[in-house]
Amino acid sequence: REAAVLFDQTSFAKFTLKGPDAEAALQHIAANDMAKPLGSLIYTQMLNDDGGIECDVTCVRVAPDEYYIVTGTGFATHDFDHIARGIPKGMNAQIVDVTSAYSVLSLFGPRARDILETVTRDDVSDDAFPFATSRLIGIAGCPVRAMRITYVGELGWELHLPVEYALSVYEALHAAGAEHGLRNAGYRAIETLRLEKGYRAWGSDIGPDFTPFEAGLGFAVKMKKNTDFRGREALSRQKSDGVKRILATFTTDEDVILSGRETIYRNGQRVGYLSSAGFGHTLGRSIGMGYVRSDTVIDRAYVLSGEYELEVAMTRVPCTIGLAPLVDPKME
Repeated sequence: REAAVLFDQTSFAKFTLKGPDAEAALQHIAANDMAKPLGSLIYTQMLNDDGGIECDVTCVRVAPDEYYIVTGTGFATHDFDHIARGIPKGMNAQIVDVTSAYSVLSLFGPRARDILETVTRDDVSDDAFPFATSRLIGIAGCPVRAMRITYVGELGWELHLPVEYALSVYEALHAAGAEHGLRNAGYRAIETLRLEKGYRAWGSDIGPDFTPFEAGLGFAVKMKKNTDFRGREALSRQKSDGVKRILATFTTDEDVILSGRETIYRNGQRVGYLSSAGFGHTLGRSIGMGYVRSDTVIDRAYVLSGEYELEVAMTRVPCTIGLAPLVDPKME
């Protein structure tokens, strides 16, 4: 949050979906609008018939008939199968697993642009390379698919490049980044940073039993478009009927250790448990995420109005609840 880091995220699962019907197939499978211009980077969920989140992915439209899809390390088999099975019969689109072909070096932090400008001739200014876009740039003689997105809440890019160039690009970035305070960082750092931003993790905070509306991800659903997609009917019902659980963020004093699965109490009554938790080093507080549940329809005002406690090692401790990111809520 002060300088810049490199994360090695080569283990991400990566697919290409290609064919004349690639857009139509993804429009059916994905909840977000996939009919975007070339170079667009689209964050989307893929749902089941009940509106539950089966996949949580990032897609880049690299050609009129091709998308590059990135998902979590452990979800390659699951997500590949869900997409392959979801391509409607008769549509001409093929999915290929290209995970092993590409390394991913993620450059994040306030000094990320200063570093990237040093190693590429391409224009990486905010005007030329806005958020949620992807471009091919050159670094150390290597063609790099730079994707401006973040899972940590800072300026930066995921740099996707052929595996054989990984060391050359890594060394070039560190040589340029030395004067800017560039450091290596790992997955524990990613976890604390994403908790501070309230970013969801599939398999804990979101999954097949939770819908985008319950998880606060309704912004990534194309309900306003007259486009059918898997799960739309269930989401339409939920949109009109309301939800009975809402994902929220909880914080406690720094001496309280949260590890996940702690019971959530609202006004003395059990209403859920933490789906994930950790320590926020920027805030100096422990952070947990979890669903506030009810037998009746609830809204944001209901969630924010109660007095909350968490049961930690059989002791109830006071906590603060919120629905906005804890760090830089306006994405400034």
